[in-house]
Amino acid sequence: MKIYTFFILAIITIACSNNDDESTEIQQPNSNYVIPTGKTFEWRLDSLTNNYTTTADVIDIDAFSATPELVANLKTQGKTVIAYLSVGSVENYRPDASDFPQGVIGNEYDGYPDEKWLDIREIELLAPIMEARFNMVKSKGFDGIEPDNMNGYQNNTGFDISEEDAIAYSRWLIGQAHSRGLSMGQKNSEELIPSLYDEFDWILTEDAFVDEFYEELTPFISAGKAVFLVEYTDRISSGDFQTQVCPNAISRNYSAVLKNRDLTNVTFYCN
Repeated sequence: MKIYTFFILAIITIACSNNDDESTEIQQPNSNYVIPTGKTFEWRLDSLTNNYTTTADVIDIDAFSATPELVANLKTQGKTVIAYLSVGSVENYRPDASDFPQGVIGNEYDGYPDEKWLDIREIELLAPIMEARFNMVKSKGFDGIEPDNMNGYQNNTGFDISEEDAIAYSRWLIGQAHSRGLSMGQKNSEELIPSLYDEFDWILTEDAFVDEFYEELTPFISAGKAVFLVEYTDRISSGDFQTQVCPNAISRNYSAVLKNRDLTNVTFYCN
């Protein structure tokens, strides 16, 4: 009996000792919607035919232009299909653009004359429009959502939007996605990672290596969640991508790609 008790205590001691190192170990995802690490990624916002194929495990395509047939075709290939959707701006060419109340429409998005920032503090006013969009995404058969333009707090939106506002809106969006069985990723907004990495299901970043915030993405990896690292050819060459970005990405278990900024069929993967 004494020997048996000794072994029980030893096991408990080892378990407690392991818990002390928990912050440095990769934890298992605790959500049904998580995209795990190690998945290859493609991002296409141009028009794709319904019989389009890709070698990537995960593909991100436009929510509005994608047809249910295209989504079904990609899922038949075993792909995880993500819907690109702006949640922080209104694009005047979208079919629901006129549904946004004028009071939530702010300044023009710098460099994009057809797009204006939204006042994400007004969740009650935005809710019917965003819920309709999420219903569309679900009806087309998508697996998840890439919510673009969450970083209004970093920009001249015309509204006094704070990081706390972005966190509150993000949590509302995550809840709406999960209630429909959809995965929800974080898009850029690296300042929000400490507050939200355990709630978002994966993250997609742009220029994280060039802008030197790629080290801030590691909490997602520690939580077993994918980091999709996208760099652009207008800021780094394909050669430098292979020699500088890829070694860092591979060592950190990030999924890195180099794209043209128009997000068409130019894609460089790490060798």
